[in-house]
Amino acid sequence: MKNFYYFLILVLLGGTACDPKDEEIPNPTDGSMYFPPLTGGAWEKTSISNLGWNESQVPALLDFLETKNSKSFMILVNGRIVMEEYFDGHTAADTWQWNSAGKTLATATTGLAQEEGLIDINSKVSDHLGIGWTSEPLPKENLITIRHLLTMTSGINDESQLVIPRNLTYLADAGTRWSYHNVFQKLMDVVAAASGQDFESYFDARLESKIGMEGFWNEGVIFTIYHSTTRSMARFGLLALNLGKWENEQILEADFFKESTTTSQSLNPSYGYLWWLNGKANYMLPGGQTIYPGTLVPAAPADMYAAMGAEDQRIYVIPSKNMVIVRMGNASDPSNPNFALSGFDQALWEKINAVIE
Repeated sequence: MKNFYYFLILVLLGGTACDPKDEEIPNPTDGSMYFPPLTGGAWEKTSISNLGWNESQVPALLDFLETKNSKSFMILVNGRIVMEEYFDGHTAADTWQWNSAGKTLATATTGLAQEEGLIDINSKVSDHLGIGWTSEPLPKENLITIRHLLTMTSGINDESQLVIPRNLTYLADAGTRWSYHNVFQKLMDVVAAASGQDFESYFDARLESKIGMEGFWNEGVIFTIYHSTTRSMARFGLLALNLGKWENEQILEADFFKESTTTSQSLNPSYGYLWWLNGKANYMLPGGQTIYPGTLVPAAPADMYAAMGAEDQRIYVIPSKNMVIVRMGNASDPSNPNFALSGFDQALWEKINAVIE
């Protein structure tokens, strides 16, 4: 039984299933924040037993992840690896698509462009893309700011997710309607125009290489999608946990990261700048205008903010626990491949809580 072997490995390694190629570093005890080197395979680890977690619940968590079509799963505490698991033939060297979880990369890169004085998120999108980047009447197009793209409040009709001018038609004044839409990718065009280079080059120089991420952007069916290894996804989660700081360098202003991960508008309090926010009074979901009472993921910590993508690509960031959790894979329920939030989150957190509490 696969669980037996996972459990045996966890016991023998003190709670962490490790790649023998990785450098094993003794458990720290001071709780200091750790950042892995920018190159190489070294990454400090700490054990489940060292954290006082419930090892007996690990097999149930792994079983759940495997049966829900996961490719990988990772938990960091204070930047150190507690769990790193791969399924279905996926390995630490393999890349996987982030889907809409990658929207948060566009957020961070937009923040970097603002920090450099290339843009102001309160300025009109047309200041950078020119008049006619939509098919809206000019007075309505001129209402749309970069911030509206960051908050999903552009007012553009969301019936078509293909981001070409003829599909970008008027539905409501910018700022008056929250609606999940792939028009966010126009942020990439804004950054490219403002920086005088393609988005991927700017992203690599200002963010990706700064934290040791390795990945690539690929044209998907609807929008450009980022692909990376699980560890690279965890690196970005660690940057988010530390509000834009990587070791001794403040890559992105902490104030912008705080702004990104707090309620960005009054229509959907559970949404920041393309980040999903837990612990709010109500929330909205992609594809509708229904307001649901309660928090996004009741089982998860209230202070959690998350990058969420289709087929349950996830980065959960939990400041109160100094924790980052990553899940990559196929849809947990192939019959219901949600754009973002799904019932998977609640069920997964119930399994996680049984281990960490």
